[in-house]
Amino acid sequence: MKREILTEKIPIKLWLDEMEPGAMAQARNLANMPFAFRHIAIMPDSHEGFGMPIGSVLATREVVVPNAVGVDIGCGMCAIRTSLKHISVKELRQILEKAGKQIPVGFKWHSKSQDEKLMPAEYENLPVVRQEYANALKQLGTLGGGNHFIEIQKGSDGYIWIMVHSGSRNLGYLVARFYNGEAVKYNESHGSVVPRKADLAYLPLDIPLSQDYLKEMNYCIEFALANRKLMMDRILEAMVDVLGSYEQGEMINKSHNFAAWENHFNTRVLVHRKGATRAFKGETGMIPGSQGTSSFIIKGKGNPDSFHSCSHGAGRKMGRKQAQRELNLEKEMDFLDKQGILHAVKKRTDLDEAPGSYKDINTVMENQRDLVDIMVKLSPLAVMKG
Repeated sequence: MKREILTEKIPIKLWLDEMEPGAMAQARNLANMPFAFRHIAIMPDSHEGFGMPIGSVLATREVVVPNAVGVDIGCGMCAIRTSLKHISVKELRQILEKAGKQIPVGFKWHSKSQDEKLMPAEYENLPVVRQEYANALKQLGTLGGGNHFIEIQKGSDGYIWIMVHSGSRNLGYLVARFYNGEAVKYNESHGSVVPRKADLAYLPLDIPLSQDYLKEMNYCIEFALANRKLMMDRILEAMVDVLGSYEQGEMINKSHNFAAWENHFNTRVLVHRKGATRAFKGETGMIPGSQGTSSFIIKGKGNPDSFHSCSHGAGRKMGRKQAQRELNLEKEMDFLDKQGILHAVKKRTDLDEAPGSYKDINTVMENQRDLVDIMVKLSPLAVMKG
């Protein structure tokens, strides 16, 4: 931990030296909410979000806060180590071309429904999921936009790795929007002390609506995993088509937008992680950088002050529009080209995902040495983005 703020109702524990004013205001706001337990944990990649900083952890005992999970429920990453030790640039291009024909990116979906057997079961009693289910069948195995990516990487262990970062697509967005709206209405009708402008409307856990949210949230988490699995299968299939057969290890999967019951400080609490990765002692996870910097396979140290959590990435240092206005396109492209990375920065509108829009991943990792151990360092070879 880098520092602690003790001026609010409960402490704010931070794993970074500097925090943008908007994100700090949100952190202070969280620390004064009547439902917040023990302290607020701010990860080293933290930046301003909607209601709650991205890269932060909130624990509660009696309420659930939909905006403390966010609109991309279950967003996370998976990674697989292959038995391969080398891929040429020509082969990388062929793999991306083949995978691109099977994996829609950005706002695109499949034109046909995917195999229903790949979907999580028992959706009939989930009203929002049930309504969106037919569309979700076409969203399954799609990347989305923003910071979502598929990356082929070379590990410090000598092997080629594949990493996928994506979430629950429109399904999770609609579930989040619906229940946050219901929470706002509940707070207004019951005289909540939480101001609406805080964007932290909550649902008491003893009412049916909160249980409905948790059930639909968990479905979205499972859908997000199914989504990543299908994309991983298709990128691996493309690699087999180009390179021939090879072996692969077990898939590592970690969500970073979710709420789950856990025991902390001898208390059973609902831990909301928004852009934060669970890092129990000995637990394997992933922390990616930008498309021009290293990513890491890590093991958690189970630090109690972070609610056994760590960062979910490098974290933004520029807003998307700011990056598009201020970053130099030629400079960003040259940086990536000189490293030999097949990247996704081609035009000015891509600058919101250029390396210059992100924090220094090495500083982020240094700031959380008490949260995780680095197992493998991964260098990007080829990137697929929306």
